[in-house]
Amino acid sequence: MRVLLVEPDYYTRYPPLGLLKLGQYERLRGNEIEFVRGCVETHEPDRIYVTSLFTYSWRAVHQAVRYYKERYPKARLTLGGIYASLLPEHACESGADDIHVGLFPEAEDLMPAWDLIPEWDGSILFASRGCVRKCGFCSVPKLEGRPQAFKYGIRDLIWPGHNRVILWDNNILGNANWRAIFDELAEIGLEVDFNQGLDARLITDEVAQKLSRLRFYNIRIAYDYKGVGPYVKKALEHLQAVGIPRRRVIVYTLYNYIDDPENFKTRVEEILTWGAVSYPMRFEPLTSLTKNAYVSPRWTADELQMVAAARRVIGFAGAFAPYDYLTAKFRRSKTFHTAFRLRKPRSGKRRKPARNHVNPRWNGDLDWRMQKQRRLRLARRSVTLTDFGR
Repeated sequence: MRVLLVEPDYYTRYPPLGLLKLGQYERLRGNEIEFVRGCVETHEPDRIYVTSLFTYSWRAVHQAVRYYKERYPKARLTLGGIYASLLPEHACESGADDIHVGLFPEAEDLMPAWDLIPEWDGSILFASRGCVRKCGFCSVPKLEGRPQAFKYGIRDLIWPGHNRVILWDNNILGNANWRAIFDELAEIGLEVDFNQGLDARLITDEVAQKLSRLRFYNIRIAYDYKGVGPYVKKALEHLQAVGIPRRRVIVYTLYNYIDDPENFKTRVEEILTWGAVSYPMRFEPLTSLTKNAYVSPRWTADELQMVAAARRVIGFAGAFAPYDYLTAKFRRSKTFHTAFRLRKPRSGKRRKPARNHVNPRWNGDLDWRMQKQRRLRLARRSVTLTDFGR
Protein backbone atom coordinates (compact mmCIF):
# COMPACT_ATOMS: atom_id res chain seq x y z
CA MET A 1 0.00 0.00 0.00
CA ARG A 2 0.98 3.62 -0.52
CA VAL A 3 0.41 5.65 2.66
CA LEU A 4 0.34 9.44 2.69
CA LEU A 5 1.10 11.37 5.90
CA VAL A 6 -0.28 14.92 5.92
CA GLU A 7 0.55 17.80 8.22
CA PRO A 8 -1.90 20.64 7.55
CA ASP A 9 -0.47 24.04 6.72
CA TYR A 10 -0.81 25.61 10.16
CA TYR A 11 1.91 27.26 12.21
CA THR A 12 3.80 24.93 14.54
CA ARG A 13 7.25 25.03 16.07
CA TYR A 14 7.67 21.25 16.11
CA PRO A 15 7.17 18.50 13.52
CA PRO A 16 4.25 16.08 13.98
CA LEU A 17 5.68 13.40 16.25
CA GLY A 18 2.61 11.15 16.29
CA LEU A 19 2.30 11.26 12.51
CA LEU A 20 5.96 10.28 12.07
CA LYS A 21 5.53 7.39 14.51
CA LEU A 22 2.50 6.27 12.53
CA GLY A 23 4.60 6.45 9.38
CA GLN A 24 7.19 4.15 10.92
CA TYR A 25 4.42 1.76 11.95
CA GLU A 26 3.14 1.59 8.38
CA ARG A 27 6.66 1.17 7.03
CA LEU A 28 7.26 -1.81 9.30
CA ARG A 29 4.11 -3.34 7.86
CA GLY A 30 5.72 -3.18 4.44
CA ASN A 31 3.89 -0.11 3.16
CA GLU A 32 5.41 2.79 1.22
CA ILE A 33 5.13 6.08 3.11
CA GLU A 34 5.31 9.72 2.03
CA PHE A 35 5.16 12.88 4.16
CA VAL A 36 3.75 16.19 2.89
CA ARG A 37 2.92 19.57 4.38
CA GLY A 38 -0.25 21.37 3.40
CA CYS A 39 -2.19 20.70 0.20
CA VAL A 40 0.05 19.38 -2.58
CA GLU A 41 -0.42 17.02 -5.48
CA THR A 42 1.41 13.73 -5.08
CA HIS A 43 1.27 10.07 -6.07
CA GLU A 44 -2.15 8.53 -5.55
CA PRO A 45 -2.24 6.93 -2.08
CA ASP A 46 -4.24 3.99 -0.78
CA ARG A 47 -4.42 5.36 2.76
CA ILE A 48 -4.17 8.93 4.10
CA TYR A 49 -3.47 10.07 7.66
CA VAL A 50 -4.02 13.73 8.53
CA THR A 51 -2.86 15.05 11.89
CA SER A 52 -4.15 18.05 13.83
CA LEU A 53 -2.88 20.43 16.48
CA PHE A 54 -4.71 22.98 18.62
CA THR A 55 -8.46 23.31 18.24
CA TYR A 56 -8.22 26.89 16.95
CA SER A 57 -6.14 25.60 14.00
CA TRP A 58 -9.08 23.56 12.72
CA ARG A 59 -9.58 25.48 9.47
CA ALA A 60 -6.27 24.35 8.02
CA VAL A 61 -7.13 20.79 9.06
CA HIS A 62 -10.51 20.85 7.31
CA GLN A 63 -8.89 22.36 4.24
CA ALA A 64 -6.37 19.52 4.07
CA VAL A 65 -8.98 16.82 4.60
CA ARG A 66 -11.27 18.18 1.88
CA TYR A 67 -8.40 18.68 -0.54
CA TYR A 68 -7.17 15.11 -0.29
CA LYS A 69 -10.66 13.58 -0.22
CA GLU A 70 -11.57 15.38 -3.43
CA ARG A 71 -8.29 14.59 -5.16
CA TYR A 72 -7.99 10.96 -4.02
CA PRO A 73 -11.57 9.75 -3.33
CA LYS A 74 -10.61 6.07 -3.34
CA ALA A 75 -8.18 6.47 -0.43
CA ARG A 76 -9.35 5.92 3.14
CA LEU A 77 -8.64 9.09 5.14
CA THR A 78 -8.19 9.12 8.92
CA LEU A 79 -7.97 12.32 10.95
CA GLY A 80 -6.28 12.24 14.35
CA GLY A 81 -4.29 14.44 16.71
CA ILE A 82 -5.15 16.92 19.47
CA TYR A 83 -8.04 18.73 17.78
CA ALA A 84 -9.61 15.49 16.60
CA SER A 85 -9.32 14.02 20.11
CA LEU A 86 -10.75 17.04 21.92
CA LEU A 87 -13.54 17.82 19.44
CA PRO A 88 -14.30 14.59 17.55
CA GLU A 89 -17.82 15.66 16.59
CA HIS A 90 -16.59 18.92 15.10
CA ALA A 91 -13.76 17.03 13.38
CA CYS A 92 -16.35 14.81 11.69
CA GLU A 93 -17.54 17.86 9.78
CA SER A 94 -14.23 17.88 7.91
CA GLY A 95 -15.35 14.94 5.78
CA ALA A 96 -12.75 12.46 7.05
CA ASP A 97 -13.69 8.80 6.77
CA ASP A 98 -12.47 8.06 10.30
CA ILE A 99 -11.74 10.14 13.39
CA HIS A 100 -9.06 8.69 15.67
CA VAL A 101 -9.30 9.81 19.30
CA GLY A 102 -6.28 9.61 21.60
CA LEU A 103 -2.98 7.84 21.11
CA PHE A 104 -2.17 5.04 18.67
CA PRO A 105 -0.81 2.36 21.04
CA GLU A 106 0.83 0.22 18.36
CA ALA A 107 3.12 3.10 17.36
CA GLU A 108 3.83 4.63 20.78
CA ASP A 109 7.23 3.00 21.35
CA LEU A 110 8.50 3.22 17.78
CA MET A 111 11.29 5.43 16.53
CA PRO A 112 9.61 8.13 14.42
CA ALA A 113 10.43 8.17 10.70
CA TRP A 114 12.87 11.07 11.09
CA ASP A 115 14.42 10.30 7.71
CA LEU A 116 11.31 11.86 6.13
CA ILE A 117 12.36 15.29 7.44
CA PRO A 118 16.18 15.49 7.25
CA GLU A 119 16.03 19.25 7.84
CA TRP A 120 15.02 18.63 11.47
CA ASP A 121 17.83 17.98 13.99
CA GLY A 122 16.24 17.09 17.34
CA SER A 123 14.86 13.81 18.70
CA ILE A 124 11.45 14.44 20.29
CA LEU A 125 10.32 11.75 22.69
CA PHE A 126 8.24 10.84 25.73
CA ALA A 127 9.82 9.07 28.69
CA SER A 128 6.33 8.95 30.22
CA ARG A 129 2.75 9.90 29.52
CA GLY A 130 0.21 11.62 31.70
CA CYS A 131 0.64 13.88 34.75
CA VAL A 132 0.22 13.72 38.52
CA ARG A 133 -1.60 17.09 38.45
CA LYS A 134 -5.16 17.80 37.37
CA CYS A 135 -4.93 21.40 36.22
CA GLY A 136 -8.21 22.63 34.79
CA PHE A 137 -6.55 24.60 32.00
CA CYS A 138 -4.59 21.61 30.66
CA SER A 139 -5.64 18.98 28.11
CA VAL A 140 -3.26 16.29 29.43
CA PRO A 141 -5.71 14.79 31.98
CA LYS A 142 -8.23 14.34 29.18
CA LEU A 143 -5.82 13.10 26.51
CA GLU A 144 -3.40 11.00 28.56
CA GLY A 145 -4.74 10.64 32.10
CA ARG A 146 -2.60 9.60 35.05
CA PRO A 147 1.15 8.86 34.71
CA GLN A 148 1.85 5.80 32.62
CA ALA A 149 4.15 4.23 30.01
CA PHE A 150 7.34 4.88 31.99
CA LYS A 151 10.64 4.36 30.18
CA TYR A 152 13.86 3.89 32.10
CA GLY A 153 16.03 4.21 29.00
CA ILE A 154 15.63 6.50 25.98
CA ARG A 155 18.91 6.05 24.12
CA ASP A 156 17.25 3.87 21.50
CA LEU A 157 14.80 6.69 20.67
CA ILE A 158 17.51 9.19 19.72
CA TRP A 159 18.02 9.40 15.97
CA PRO A 160 21.65 9.16 14.77
CA GLY A 161 22.77 12.61 13.66
CA HIS A 162 20.37 14.56 15.86
CA ASN A 163 22.18 16.97 18.14
CA ARG A 164 19.53 17.57 20.80
CA VAL A 165 16.91 15.70 22.81
CA ILE A 166 13.47 17.26 23.29
CA LEU A 167 11.37 15.67 26.01
CA TRP A 168 7.64 16.18 25.78
CA ASP A 169 6.87 14.60 29.16
CA ASN A 170 4.13 16.58 30.84
CA ASN A 171 5.59 16.24 34.34
CA ILE A 172 8.69 14.09 34.33
CA LEU A 173 9.64 14.96 37.93
CA GLY A 174 6.38 13.48 39.16
CA ASN A 175 7.35 10.03 37.92
CA ALA A 176 9.55 7.32 39.39
CA ASN A 177 11.79 7.11 36.30
CA TRP A 178 13.13 10.69 36.32
CA ARG A 179 16.48 9.83 37.96
CA ALA A 180 17.25 7.14 35.39
CA ILE A 181 16.36 9.48 32.52
CA PHE A 182 18.42 12.39 33.89
CA ASP A 183 21.45 10.14 34.43
CA GLU A 184 21.20 8.74 30.91
CA LEU A 185 20.89 12.23 29.42
CA ALA A 186 24.06 13.21 31.26
CA GLU A 187 25.87 10.20 29.79
CA ILE A 188 24.62 10.93 26.27
CA GLY A 189 25.81 14.54 26.47
CA LEU A 190 23.45 16.09 23.92
CA GLU A 191 21.59 19.32 24.52
CA VAL A 192 18.35 18.73 26.39
CA ASP A 193 15.08 20.60 26.19
CA PHE A 194 12.46 19.82 28.82
CA ASN A 195 9.95 21.30 26.48
CA GLN A 196 6.82 21.06 28.64
CA GLY A 197 8.65 22.52 31.61
CA LEU A 198 9.55 21.20 35.05
CA ASP A 199 7.24 21.29 38.05
CA ALA A 200 8.67 23.94 40.41
CA ARG A 201 7.02 22.18 43.35
CA LEU A 202 9.19 19.12 42.70
CA ILE A 203 12.56 20.80 42.17
CA THR A 204 14.76 19.77 45.10
CA ASP A 205 18.48 19.92 45.80
CA GLU A 206 18.82 16.50 44.18
CA VAL A 207 16.93 17.56 41.05
CA ALA A 208 19.04 20.70 40.74
CA GLN A 209 22.26 18.72 41.12
CA LYS A 210 21.27 16.34 38.34
CA LEU A 211 20.17 19.23 36.12
CA SER A 212 23.57 20.86 36.56
CA ARG A 213 25.14 17.87 34.78
CA LEU A 214 23.05 18.41 31.65
CA ARG A 215 23.50 20.69 28.66
CA PHE A 216 20.57 23.02 28.03
CA TYR A 217 19.73 26.53 26.90
CA ASN A 218 17.20 27.19 29.62
CA ILE A 219 14.92 25.70 32.23
CA ARG A 220 11.16 26.26 32.09
CA ILE A 221 8.89 26.28 35.11
CA ALA A 222 5.44 27.77 35.69
CA TYR A 223 3.79 30.20 38.08
CA ASP A 224 0.14 29.60 37.25
CA TYR A 225 -1.49 30.88 40.42
CA LYS A 226 -0.48 32.67 43.62
CA GLY A 227 -0.10 29.57 45.80
CA VAL A 228 2.77 28.30 43.67
CA GLY A 229 4.89 31.39 44.33
CA PRO A 230 6.89 30.06 47.32
CA TYR A 231 7.75 26.91 45.36
CA VAL A 232 8.92 28.94 42.36
CA LYS A 233 11.15 31.07 44.58
CA LYS A 234 12.60 27.99 46.29
CA ALA A 235 13.18 26.27 42.94
CA LEU A 236 15.18 29.29 41.73
CA GLU A 237 17.28 29.11 44.89
CA HIS A 238 17.98 25.41 44.35
CA LEU A 239 19.00 26.02 40.74
CA GLN A 240 21.19 28.99 41.56
CA ALA A 241 22.95 26.97 44.28
CA VAL A 242 24.28 24.56 41.64
CA GLY A 243 25.36 27.31 39.24
CA ILE A 244 22.28 27.67 37.03
CA PRO A 245 21.71 31.44 36.61
CA ARG A 246 18.24 32.68 37.36
CA ARG A 247 18.12 34.50 34.02
CA ARG A 248 18.26 31.13 32.32
CA VAL A 249 14.99 30.15 33.99
CA ILE A 250 11.84 31.02 32.07
CA VAL A 251 8.70 31.14 34.18
CA TYR A 252 5.47 30.65 32.26
CA THR A 253 2.95 33.03 33.80
CA LEU A 254 -0.66 32.06 33.11
CA TYR A 255 -3.24 34.82 32.82
CA ASN A 256 -6.85 35.27 31.70
CA TYR A 257 -7.85 32.13 33.62
CA ILE A 258 -9.17 32.40 37.21
CA ASP A 259 -6.78 35.25 38.04
CA ASP A 260 -7.35 38.97 37.60
CA PRO A 261 -5.01 41.69 36.27
CA GLU A 262 -3.70 42.65 39.72
CA ASN A 263 -2.89 39.04 40.55
CA PHE A 264 -1.05 38.68 37.25
CA LYS A 265 0.89 41.91 37.80
CA THR A 266 1.99 40.71 41.24
CA ARG A 267 3.27 37.40 39.88
CA VAL A 268 5.21 39.09 37.06
CA GLU A 269 6.74 41.53 39.55
CA GLU A 270 7.78 38.70 41.87
CA ILE A 271 9.40 36.75 39.04
CA LEU A 272 11.39 39.80 37.93
CA THR A 273 12.40 40.57 41.51
CA TRP A 274 13.62 37.01 41.91
CA GLY A 275 15.81 37.50 38.81
CA ALA A 276 14.05 35.12 36.41
CA VAL A 277 12.27 35.67 33.08
CA SER A 278 8.47 35.95 33.03
CA TYR A 279 6.83 34.56 29.91
CA PRO A 280 3.09 35.43 29.87
CA MET A 281 0.83 32.62 28.71
CA ARG A 282 -2.70 33.64 27.75
CA PHE A 283 -5.30 31.04 28.69
CA GLU A 284 -7.46 29.58 25.94
CA PRO A 285 -10.29 27.11 26.63
CA LEU A 286 -9.35 23.61 25.50
CA THR A 287 -12.09 23.55 22.87
CA SER A 288 -11.72 27.11 21.58
CA LEU A 289 -12.18 27.36 17.81
CA THR A 290 -10.81 30.91 17.61
CA LYS A 291 -7.47 31.95 19.03
CA ASN A 292 -7.39 34.79 21.56
CA ALA A 293 -11.15 35.25 21.50
CA TYR A 294 -11.79 34.21 25.08
CA VAL A 295 -11.91 36.92 27.77
CA SER A 296 -12.29 35.61 31.32
CA PRO A 297 -14.83 37.25 33.68
CA ARG A 298 -12.09 39.02 35.64
CA TRP A 299 -10.38 40.54 32.64
CA THR A 300 -11.40 42.90 29.87
CA ALA A 301 -10.38 42.84 26.23
CA ASP A 302 -8.53 46.14 26.71
CA GLU A 303 -6.50 44.73 29.61
CA LEU A 304 -5.54 41.69 27.59
CA GLN A 305 -4.45 43.98 24.79
CA MET A 306 -2.29 45.91 27.25
CA VAL A 307 -0.37 42.72 28.06
CA ALA A 308 0.07 41.93 24.36
CA ALA A 309 1.32 45.46 23.62
CA ALA A 310 3.71 45.44 26.57
CA ARG A 311 5.19 42.14 25.41
CA ARG A 312 5.88 43.66 22.00
CA VAL A 313 7.27 46.97 23.19
CA ILE A 314 9.00 46.49 26.55
CA GLY A 315 9.26 42.71 26.42
CA PHE A 316 12.05 40.72 24.86
CA ALA A 317 11.03 37.91 22.54
CA GLY A 318 7.62 38.01 24.15
CA ALA A 319 9.03 37.70 27.66
CA PHE A 320 9.73 40.13 30.47
CA ALA A 321 13.39 39.79 31.38
CA PRO A 322 14.70 40.93 34.78
CA TYR A 323 16.37 44.08 33.50
CA ASP A 324 16.84 46.67 36.22
CA TYR A 325 14.63 49.28 34.55
CA LEU A 326 11.81 46.79 33.93
CA THR A 327 11.95 45.41 37.46
CA ALA A 328 11.92 48.96 38.83
CA LYS A 329 8.94 49.86 36.63
CA PHE A 330 6.85 47.03 38.07
CA ARG A 331 7.93 47.83 41.61
CA ARG A 332 6.97 51.50 41.25
CA SER A 333 3.59 50.66 39.76
CA LYS A 334 0.87 50.22 42.34
CA THR A 335 -1.64 48.77 39.88
CA PHE A 336 -1.77 46.59 36.79
CA HIS A 337 -2.72 49.53 34.59
CA THR A 338 0.28 51.64 35.56
CA ALA A 339 2.65 48.69 35.24
CA PHE A 340 1.52 47.78 31.72
CA ARG A 341 0.68 51.24 30.42
CA LEU A 342 3.05 52.35 27.66
CA ARG A 343 4.32 55.86 27.20
CA LYS A 344 2.96 57.58 24.14
CA PRO A 345 5.49 57.73 21.29
CA ARG A 346 6.98 61.09 20.50
CA SER A 347 5.10 63.15 17.95
CA GLY A 348 5.72 61.99 14.41
CA LYS A 349 7.57 58.83 15.46
CA ARG A 350 6.37 55.26 15.31
CA ARG A 351 6.93 53.07 18.32
CA LYS A 352 9.48 50.35 17.68
CA PRO A 353 9.13 46.92 19.26
CA ALA A 354 11.79 45.69 21.64
CA ARG A 355 15.00 44.42 20.07
CA ASN A 356 14.49 40.68 20.28
CA HIS A 357 18.07 39.78 19.47
CA VAL A 358 18.01 36.58 21.52
CA ASN A 359 14.88 34.57 22.11
CA PRO A 360 14.76 32.76 25.45
CA ARG A 361 12.80 29.91 23.91
CA TRP A 362 14.21 27.39 21.50
CA ASN A 363 14.41 28.86 18.00
CA GLY A 364 12.02 31.73 18.59
CA ASP A 365 8.62 31.64 16.95
CA LEU A 366 9.78 30.20 13.65
CA ASP A 367 7.91 27.34 12.03
CA TRP A 368 9.85 24.11 12.49
CA ARG A 369 11.08 23.94 8.90
CA MET A 370 12.94 27.24 9.30
CA GLN A 371 14.55 26.65 12.69
CA LYS A 372 17.72 24.83 11.68
CA GLN A 373 18.76 27.73 9.48
CA ARG A 374 18.26 30.13 12.38
CA ARG A 375 20.33 27.99 14.75
CA LEU A 376 23.17 27.89 12.26
CA ARG A 377 23.08 31.67 11.91
CA LEU A 378 23.12 32.14 15.66
CA ALA A 379 26.02 29.71 16.00
CA ARG A 380 28.03 31.66 13.44
CA ARG A 381 27.40 34.83 15.43
CA SER A 382 28.38 33.02 18.66
CA VAL A 383 25.12 34.05 20.28
CA THR A 384 24.15 31.99 23.32
CA LEU A 385 21.52 32.34 25.94
CA THR A 386 24.09 33.72 28.36
CA ASP A 387 23.92 36.90 26.29
CA PHE A 388 20.22 37.19 27.05
CA GLY A 389 19.65 39.97 29.54
CA ARG A 390 23.06 41.59 29.36
